[in-house]
Amino acid sequence: MRKTDPAERSKRILDRPLAVFPTAAVLLGLLLLAATGCSVRQLAITSLADALSGSGSTFASDDDPELIRQAVPFSLKLIESLLEETPQHRGLLSAACSGFTQYAYAFVQLDADEIEPTSLHAAEQLRDRARKLYLRARDYGLRGLDAAHPGLTERLRAKPRAALARTRRDDVPLLYWLASAWGAAITISKDDPELIADQPVVEALIDRALALDERFQHGAIHAFLVLYEPARPGASPRAAEASARQHFDRAVALSGGRLAAPFVALAESVAIQRQDRAEFERLLNDALRIDVNGMPEARLLNLVTQRRARWLLARAAELFVESTP
Repeated sequence: MRKTDPAERSKRILDRPLAVFPTAAVLLGLLLLAATGCSVRQLAITSLADALSGSGSTFASDDDPELIRQAVPFSLKLIESLLEETPQHRGLLSAACSGFTQYAYAFVQLDADEIEPTSLHAAEQLRDRARKLYLRARDYGLRGLDAAHPGLTERLRAKPRAALARTRRDDVPLLYWLASAWGAAITISKDDPELIADQPVVEALIDRALALDERFQHGAIHAFLVLYEPARPGASPRAAEASARQHFDRAVALSGGRLAAPFVALAESVAIQRQDRAEFERLLNDALRIDVNGMPEARLLNLVTQRRARWLLARAAELFVESTP
């Protein structure tokens, strides 16, 4: 029997009728898929996850909050879909934590505050939705910390500061956004004692983040603490105000005065409590004078914060008790 040259055999395969060749091609494709499909698919998912988890700056620099309001839900659901395939992806977990927190605040909780004077029922529904979104963000943040520090969540409620002692500087984004989500959920859940009991955990998270990197996002941790210090358990009103003002000064310094958030935070946390309407209006007007293009990476944040400032100024008559002669 004559042996067939390999080159000739290959030529014969390629020269077969097309009706036969597709079957061989399909079989070959199935074999390749069986051998490498999982790894190729996982590589593609991981690559997409890496790209998506680092895409937040696109939204943050946008100048159209309403466009972002409509676009973010799709992005968040895509992140959740990818997390089903890569449940330990820290970048995605951090993006989910920060994304759900920011969406809940900017496009749900602020809406609730603004609609409350005309519809208390609608405001309560929106706050309930915001609470659920904050808790979803919290759960993703906890998963993110567990991915790097297995078992941390189990230890967190028992001894929060001890549990966080081994966290590192690269954990700061998760620490910050987890504290923000958890703290916001507590703030709008005054009728949930179990959730309120988690306040020491929030305090430990934000204090640890500050200790690791006070410069995070141009002083965002200090801006958080401007709001938190007056509510910190055990502090006297005078000490709490002094601490809030110190964090305000540091937040303004680290941001170069280009972020509106510290000004609005001090107006809400200190000026209202002191019933100092002059300082309240000065701080909010300072926030409104900030050029939103002065820090492009925070353009959206400044626009949302200035919206809050305008709303607060419009409510000044309700927030301050005028002294009688």
